[in-house]
Amino acid sequence: MNRTRTSRLLAASSALAATALVVTGCAGGGDEDAVGSSDSIVVSAFPFGVEQFQEAIVDPFTEKTGIEVEIETGSNADRLSQLQLAGGDAGIDVMLISDSFAASGQEQGLFQDFDESDVPNLGAIADFAVEEGYDGPAYSYQLNGTLYSTDDLTAEQAADWSLYADPANSGRLAFPDISVTAGQLAVSGVAETFGSGPYDVDTAFETIGGWAPGILQFYTSSTEVTNLLTQGEIVAADALSGFATTLVASGEPVAWTAPAEGRFMATNRAMIPSGATNVEGAYAFIDYLLSVEAQTASAEIVGDLPVALDATIPSEITDVVGDIAADPIAAGYATLDPAEIVPNRAQWVERFAREVASR
Repeated sequence: MNRTRTSRLLAASSALAATALVVTGCAGGGDEDAVGSSDSIVVSAFPFGVEQFQEAIVDPFTEKTGIEVEIETGSNADRLSQLQLAGGDAGIDVMLISDSFAASGQEQGLFQDFDESDVPNLGAIADFAVEEGYDGPAYSYQLNGTLYSTDDLTAEQAADWSLYADPANSGRLAFPDISVTAGQLAVSGVAETFGSGPYDVDTAFETIGGWAPGILQFYTSSTEVTNLLTQGEIVAADALSGFATTLVASGEPVAWTAPAEGRFMATNRAMIPSGATNVEGAYAFIDYLLSVEAQTASAEIVGDLPVALDATIPSEITDVVGDIAADPIAAGYATLDPAEIVPNRAQWVERFAREVASR
């Protein structure tokens, strides 16, 4: 697709970069004909964590390869919608996007697959990062668990789903809406623990609906839940591990723990749209993104959980999740099957609002 772009660099809008991986980059020179050439790529990414990822990934990648990176940012939903409208030919070479949205776009034929012959570092990352069901690999992941006040709860108490049913905690808890990443993971965790498996949403909605009167807020952003906790309005919330990294490092009396049962994680994927104009450049970018060098830098500077098997994990991450970061599968975590989530997601979101959040 031939068209010109105005290069731009978007500033970060959130300090909680660990919840999602995002990039920005340098634009090519003033020659608009360079767009789509071998020395530039366009990456579609999340709109936060920009400066950190610039330092960790984009600058070293450009220095190593000579390929300039231009970034277009936006939410998962907005960026996928734009790709849908363009039929996969939106002038994007790489799209960094959450797994459920990646699966939805893939179902519509908006992405192309590739293998280790194109991206050699696919052979050096965790098995779950290259699982079947996705055209592109995971480059980071997010663990679901409980963020809690250490002044009010023990790790054992926080790890038990019965936390949300305890009258002693009534009005002092938060829970994610199913529309956000942690929400689907939490619903599946409850379904696994109290029902027949991670997709038994009937049991999950009935169970969480029973907890609803004691839940202060069904949150839709990381800022909401961290503010509620640090201000003392809640003692715990189901949340992604990345929410805790900054809080723990700052010395706040908070911690995060994995649930005793029903452990699920989400992944962020590196996808190549079907209409990518610089596929070779896309391969090079993803290969670098998955390298030990880049994964280690991203873990240290951005705070992302790495998928490269030999990446070094900094203490800021292990202080929150411990040994789970070394092998989340061995620690009992699992990913959700996109074939189960994608066809049902719209209905589940509507049901959650009606059967759970409104109670």
